[in-house]
Amino acid sequence: MTQLLLLIVALLVLGHVPPGRSEFKRCWKGQGACRPYCTRQETYMHLCPDASLCCLAYGLKPPVARKPENV
Repeated sequence: MTQLLLLIVALLVLGHVPPGRSEFKRCWKGQGACRPYCTRQETYMHLCPDASLCCLAYGLKPPVARKPENV
């Protein structure tokens, strides 16, 4: 009976463990991640509210807006 109770408690504790990617906050409309450093496949977009970098994959980076030329 004690082993069954211990097993039930262990399963309840394991059920409340957050998923692995929850350690980083999301930014840039949910497509970026707030981290201390960006990886090689990511670029820095702006600062997150906690002063960490908002890292965004190069493929998701928005195009640079250009000034219209007056003719």
